[in-house]
This record gives sequence, structure tokens and C-alpha cells, in this order.
Amino acid sequence: MGEHRVNKAIKLPERKRFLKNLIRDIEALDQMILEGLIEKDVQRIGAEQEFALIDAHNKPSKNGPLILGKLDDSHFTSELAMYNLELNLDPFELKGGAFPLMEKQLRKYLRKAEQVAATFGDEVVLTGILPSIDLRSGQMDYMTPNPRYQALDEIIKQLRGQDFELNISGVDELILAHTNILFEACNTSFQCHLQVTAEEFVDQYNWAQLISGPVLAVCTNSPLLFGRELWSETRIPLFQQSIDIRSKGYHLKEKEQRVSFGNHWVRDTTEIYKENIARFPLILTHKSTADSLQELQKGEIPHLQALKLHNGTIWRWNRPCFGTGNGIPHLRIENRYLPSGPTIIDEMANFVLWVGLMKAMPESYRKSWHRRSFEDTKGNFYRAATSGIFSNMAWENRMVPVQKLLLDELLPLAEKGLLSVGISREEANGYLEIIRKRVKTGQTGSSWMIKSYRTIKKHMSRDEAMVTLTQAIQTRRKSELPISEWKAASPSELKSIPIQYDWIGNIMTTDLITVQEDDLVALVKKIMLWKNIRHVPVENKAGKLTGLITRSTIEKLGGTGEELEIAKNIMVSELVTVGPHTDIKYAMLLMVNKKISCLPVVDGDQLIGLVTDTDAQEVWDKLYAKNNV
Repeated sequence: MGEHRVNKAIKLPERKRFLKNLIRDIEALDQMILEGLIEKDVQRIGAEQEFALIDAHNKPSKNGPLILGKLDDSHFTSELAMYNLELNLDPFELKGGAFPLMEKQLRKYLRKAEQVAATFGDEVVLTGILPSIDLRSGQMDYMTPNPRYQALDEIIKQLRGQDFELNISGVDELILAHTNILFEACNTSFQCHLQVTAEEFVDQYNWAQLISGPVLAVCTNSPLLFGRELWSETRIPLFQQSIDIRSKGYHLKEKEQRVSFGNHWVRDTTEIYKENIARFPLILTHKSTADSLQELQKGEIPHLQALKLHNGTIWRWNRPCFGTGNGIPHLRIENRYLPSGPTIIDEMANFVLWVGLMKAMPESYRKSWHRRSFEDTKGNFYRAATSGIFSNMAWENRMVPVQKLLLDELLPLAEKGLLSVGISREEANGYLEIIRKRVKTGQTGSSWMIKSYRTIKKHMSRDEAMVTLTQAIQTRRKSELPISEWKAASPSELKSIPIQYDWIGNIMTTDLITVQEDDLVALVKKIMLWKNIRHVPVENKAGKLTGLITRSTIEKLGGTGEELEIAKNIMVSELVTVGPHTDIKYAMLLMVNKKISCLPVVDGDQLIGLVTDTDAQEVWDKLYAKNNV
């Protein structure tokens, strides 16, 4: 997440000073490019591994800060939520043996993280979105206590001026309002870096944009959120919506999201930095008073702190990065769209595919971007995010299945690119064969997860299925087999999991049938018969829960005159309700003490779920079986 020493209350003098530094930084970068100071004699690769932490119940852990402290290693850093950490790998020169060396280091440090996490009873998970994540994980008590994260949350909320909203549609639909940026933390990625020269930056960046669709399509690993089957790579809309500072309006004014793919080809090396300054308001500042131009005039290489901080608050899926190493400035392209997991070898194969393609850009593409359709390229990216390996791509004036495109054109092209930088054919094919098998079988992380989830959720509750799927990911990752060779998850795997039944969200039904206050009782009766349900909540026209009708209430009416009655006249209006985070045992006791068979779960005055005596009995039986009491 970058610089942690930031100011969250941006006062006018601080803002003016920071803006001045920001302008100086971009002028200094232009000057360094003009004078040929950007490194060009060596090319390096790097990566950032984000990973999730789960407790003994396969749920998000709060031990991230404690684990980070015990790791005591500069390679690791915190993330927005306490259940995530980030591992920053060392840069490696792009030449023969670079990828096995990077893989070795990645395994070494993840093993270290796993060993430390185990001392807290936790485990490390590599997944784009943790399947077992739940709504509790979006509460502020899960945010890492870090000034930068608190500042981001407060300032983005101020700029937006209203609650955040998620509205993602796939096979299922998720519509959800939330009050902070923590849902962004549901995302974990494997961010890849490739150093480029200033002279090649424009062509390389545009080429990176063009290949994003097919590369993402074969790497998707995030199809589920809160038990809903959404996009093949749900991280894409989730990240864009979870920190979107734009508010609703009654106008057609165009305002770009801070998380975006972009809207046109890049024409100049520093164009994106300048657009970021022009289009996006400051979120964070720091107190640095360094004048980059003055440093440059003294023969020093400036660090461009203001530019890097502001750039770090605009999350392009392909992001330009400036850095220095041993006092020498360089430029990188950061690939941010690749998800974490499902295995280390799959992540490395994804990285190798991307780097190979980046190094194999055909000569015909250079300086010819004005003749190509950016809209097709952007469309490819979102088709990949939506449909993954089964999507079609607009490629060279034709639509082609992405599996065919990868097998016939892009995998051979990637091999050529790797060979051009000294990677041996054996090293290149060792990784690319993993991609090739994934393409041929059609089994990516997302397609495996969907197949598994659809199978196991037929035999258990949604929450149990989410936890079982997380356990299945862990079991198979430890086998060291790539995703193309994983067997689907089985319902029997639930038996070995110590599921925690601790809050009402574990068991409540959210697929609800409701009626309006002025609906006929005859209709309510038919609905109960058609859907085989015993309880029907009643709402007013504003969607507020106002009552409940039970089957026993209907039966007491008998057969006379109910067609003349409306729901409001017979509903129970004095309701016993609970909130979404209520302890399960308390809820069960409440139902017994109040002698009620149904407990509505509400958030404010809005109905969000129901728990029946049948649900409670099933949980009690599971608790009895687990504890033998």
C-alpha cells in the first residue's frame, strides 16, 4: 500500500505544499527522461504476494498484525484488513534462471509465514477472494490499525458523501450497501512488475493493456463473494466499487473511477501520471519538503515521494511505477489484475506467461496504436473478468475463443519472448506447460471453484459450503498439484472441519419470500402452499418489516372469509427480532423463551434474513454431535 506516514487531515498549507511538490516531481521525471537518466542497461522482474490468514474454523483471522510483528522481516508488510498480509519479493534480473530463483524465494518466505501463523493457530491461504469471508469481516474492528488505512477510509468516505454500494451480477446477484472501504480487503492478488526503458514505455504499456484480456482469462481465481456466484474474476468489480468515491447524480458528467482499466492508448511516457494529477483529487499527503528539481540540479536522483504517494492512490489494473535502486531511477509496469493463488506454481506460471508475452510484442505494433481499437481491448478485459476461460476475444479484427487464441497464438508467442531474454526452452516450457494444461482442460481456479461449490452446496448450508470450499483449497494446495489437476471438492470434506456456529449469519436464510401489507390473505396462503414455507414476513411499501404471518395463523382463520382479509389485518406486528451479528446460542434461547418458531434478522428496520426453529434444531444437532454433550 506504499507510504504509511501520511496526513489524513489535509489542511490548506499542507495541500499547497504537496501540490507544489507533485508538480515539481512530474517536471523532474520529464527532465530525467529527457536527459536519459532512466535505467536501460538491465531489466528486472519483481512481485508482491498478498495472502489471506484463516483461523482454526477456516474464517478470516485477526492475527495479521501479531503475525507480522513476530515475522520481523522487511519482506512482509501489513494490508488493509487484519486477515491479510503482503510479501514483497526481491527484484531479479530477467535472464536464464530468474523464475526458478523467484519461485524458490517465494516458497521460502511463504513457508516462514506459515510457520509463524501456525503458532497462532492460523493458516496461510492463496486465493483471490477467500470463499469463507463473511459480512463480519467488513466491520471496522477488522481494519489494521495503521494511519494510512484509517486516513484512506475517512477521506474516501468524505469525498463520496454517502454509503458505498456493491452491485455485482453474475449467476447470482449481490446488492449491498456498506459504510467503509474494508470490502476492498476481500481482494488478494499476485502483483507482477516488469522494468522497462523510458523509450519503450509507451509501446510496452499499450501492449500490456492489449494482452490483459487473454492473460486474465486463463488466470481467474475469484468467482465467489459471500457465497454468491458472480464474475469469473469478481475482484475486478469488487475493487472498483468498494472504493469508488463518485456519488450518484442526475447528469451525464463523466468522471473516471480511481480503479480503472483506462479509456485510451497512452501516447507519452508520463501521460498517466499527469492524468492522475489532473483527474483525481488528493486523498493523502505527507510532510516532505524535498524539491525534486533542485535535487536533480545538484546531481542527485530525487525519489519523487509526492508523485509516488498520489500514484499509489489510483489503482489502474496496469499501473506505471517509478523507483530507484542503488541511486539509479527506473520505470516499471505493474500488473495488478492477477489474483493470488491457487498455488505457488500456478502464480509463477501466470507471471511467466505475462513476461513472455511482454517480451514478444510484434514489431508491427510499435507506434501504431492509433490504428487499433482500444474499445476492443477494454472489452476483452471485462469479458475475461466476467466469463474467464470460456470468453471470446476481439483479436486482429475477428472474434476468437480465448482457449484457441492462447493455444494457437499467445503461448507460442510467450515462449518466443522468453527465449529472447535468455530463458532456456526447458525453463520456459516448464511453466508454460502449466498454462497449456489449464487451457486444454478449461479448469482455472474459478471454474474449479464453481464446479466444487455447486456440488457441495446441495448438501449443506451456504456458510458450511463456503467453509468447506476454503478447506478444500487448502488441502489441494498442499498437494503441490497445479489447479488443472485438482479434483472437485466433496461434501464429505465437511466432516473434518471444526465449523464454528457462533453468529446468526451462519444459519439464517437470505432467499426470502415476502408479501406487502395490503396483499390478500388468500395470496399469502397460496404462497405458503406453493413454496412449502411456514412463515411469511410482511413489509410496507418502503420495504420496512412490519409483521409476520405464520401457517398457524392461517390455519386459525379456517376457510371462511380469508379471501376478504389483507395481510396487515392478520399479521403479528409485535415482533421479536435480532441483528445480523447476534450469537447463535442466544438466539436459540430467545426462541425457546419467547415460544416462537421464527426469528427475523434485521439491519435497522430492513429484513435481511430468517431463522426458523428447524434451522435452530439443525444447528443444535450439529453442536451436539461435535461436542458430544
